[in-house]
Amino acid sequence: MNIQNLLPEIQWRSSRAGGKGGQNVNKVETAVEALWKVADTTQFSQTEKALLLQNLAGKLNKDGQLSVRAANRRSQLENKALALEKLEKIIEKALFVPKTRKATKPSRAAKEKRLEAKKINAFRKALRRKHDV
Repeated sequence: MNIQNLLPEIQWRSSRAGGKGGQNVNKVETAVEALWKVADTTQFSQTEKALLLQNLAGKLNKDGQLSVRAANRRSQLENKALALEKLEKIIEKALFVPKTRKATKPSRAAKEKRLEAKKINAFRKALRRKHDV
């Protein structure tokens, strides 16, 4: 997935960010928020969209937008790049489908090894018991 293809679909909002920057913090809007409407995207197929909507349900706002905020850097441009990275990671994680587990049976050797271990353990415990002679 190339995040550059999503750029036309992303809305940007900027605001003042706290933290480092001195007087710059009070004057310049360096914090950036990227808003991406998942349902309206043209970059993903219908099945991928359904998967995104399902996996990102808790992260979407009431308008169905995924919001990513970045305010760690001192410049707006760096924060935009950081927000895009975060967005890309979130999308990749939401699109990941784990492999289905195949049910397997234990091999004959594994069964025999388990039974042998049980016999040894039973014998060991039998030695601890009092014998009536």
